[in-house]
Amino acid sequence: MILVAQISDTHFDLGARNAERAERVLAYLADLRRRPDVILVTGDVTDSGKPEQYAEARVVLAADIPVYPIPGNHDDRAAFRTALLGEPASSAPINHAHRVGNLTVALLDSSIPGEASGRLTEETYDWLRGVLAAAPADAPILLALHHPPAHLFSPVIDEISLTEPEKLAEVVASDERIVGVITGHAHSSAATTFAGRPLLIAPSTASVLGGEWELELPDRVMDYAPDPALALHVIDENHRMTTHFRSVAMGGWISVQPA
Repeated sequence: MILVAQISDTHFDLGARNAERAERVLAYLADLRRRPDVILVTGDVTDSGKPEQYAEARVVLAADIPVYPIPGNHDDRAAFRTALLGEPASSAPINHAHRVGNLTVALLDSSIPGEASGRLTEETYDWLRGVLAAAPADAPILLALHHPPAHLFSPVIDEISLTEPEKLAEVVASDERIVGVITGHAHSSAATTFAGRPLLIAPSTASVLGGEWELELPDRVMDYAPDPALALHVIDENHRMTTHFRSVAMGGWISVQPA
């Protein structure tokens, strides 16, 4: 099996709180009996895209497990590239793919500079088609991006989700190797389907955003009380994806004896 850890919306802001919460999640992953094969960070790494915030993120997200981040709407592509990827500054989409065992992970940049909603450019679609063409014929593929391509019944996120999701749906539906799509952005654990595949939305390590049954705008929308959380995706030998959402207590885990 392949174990993929997904953290999202860390919102590093040079304050102690968000950094400590992300640190706790990374420590939890490092202490697992069976550690993840990879850690994916699905956007909004920083709160406002400042170079100092990326410097903070680089320190906290350092691990001896491969860590692959993509930007979200709060990020800045140029600063993201230089600080986290060690590449020259550029405003072009940040797309990258990695082989994790027999799994191909394609990370898509859905951010639009200066906007809260998301879009995948034609450049990104061309890149993705190339990744799919190069991937092994009999091996699974996982797609990751920041903006959810589906209605989540969130009074905030549904207004700033992925535009033109039908274009991505065509790609997903046409390739049976794609086992699922994972995103962030919603600050809430959620599971649905998209183009006939699982769509899993990771929680934020920083805060929780309520659904329309909880919120009536313009009320306070963010809940900062819950513990940080993450998603753990298992891809088994049958190319089936199983997801567990896990909260990580800031005080640490407590060992108990079975009853």
